[in-house]
Amino acid sequence: MTDEGCSDVTSALKSNPSHLRELDLSGNNLGDSGVKNLSDLLMNPQFKLEKLHLSDCSITEEQSLILTSALKSNPSHLRELDLSENNLGDSGVKHLCAVLEDSHCKLERLRLRYCYMTDEGCSDVTSALKSNPSHLRELDLSVNKLGNTGVKNLSDLLMNPQFKLEKLHLYRCRITEKQSLILTSALKSNPSHLRELDLNWNNLGDSGVKNLSDLLMNPQFKLEKLHLYDCGITDVSSLTQSLTNSKALQFLKELDLSDNEIGDSKQRLRDELRDSNCVLRVDEDRLANFRIDRISIKV
Repeated sequence: MTDEGCSDVTSALKSNPSHLRELDLSGNNLGDSGVKNLSDLLMNPQFKLEKLHLSDCSITEEQSLILTSALKSNPSHLRELDLSENNLGDSGVKHLCAVLEDSHCKLERLRLRYCYMTDEGCSDVTSALKSNPSHLRELDLSVNKLGNTGVKNLSDLLMNPQFKLEKLHLYRCRITEKQSLILTSALKSNPSHLRELDLNWNNLGDSGVKNLSDLLMNPQFKLEKLHLYDCGITDVSSLTQSLTNSKALQFLKELDLSDNEIGDSKQRLRDELRDSNCVLRVDEDRLANFRIDRISIKV
């Protein structure tokens, strides 16, 4: 749809707002009129939307201010918000933070993948969540630069016993080995809730994987999906040892180590997982020897 079509849809909904619970306009150009009509809807106390998907809608920083101002006036119903692949930038995201830190906001899933945030924007988001941590279950900050302050604030969040995050997506966030140590140390202090961790395309290296391996040894850590695609890993012996000597394989269902030069340590890991329920992805053309329930290949 063009902005005209989006405007027509949102305008039509204004005449009958009370029943809709989920709205997905992703991949369409909202335009100024579409944003204006949608914002009018969001401010209507009769409009009790729970899921709003606006990925890749060409939303600008200025338009994000209009949308988030509307959300701030009526925040209590929304549970899922996806603004991925919009050029919000640091200033656009800053407007959203006023919503996130509002005690009436009970958002459970927040997706801000590829929103052109620097460490300043990521820091603002994670800082805002620190003041209202208890509801969020899924956070996606992928393809943004976390930076040291973003990592620090996120780590503070992860250590908060009120923060019960289940899914954390941080692929291509330029996380370094040192930063990964800070993150995994935070997870060690509050490990029981996380079920999915995506660190694809970050330069964790062998020391970063060693820290994750130590975390897997914790019997309270019940991770189901661990994604480490192209993370500069050359040795997975510590990871294999952790899986061998812990209860982690009772829970782990997916382990992605594709596009890492792990050499000789690969075979021992294969052997360890052969009789498990875990799908191992090492080289995507060599999966035949493993029990496979689902394959997803990210590009």
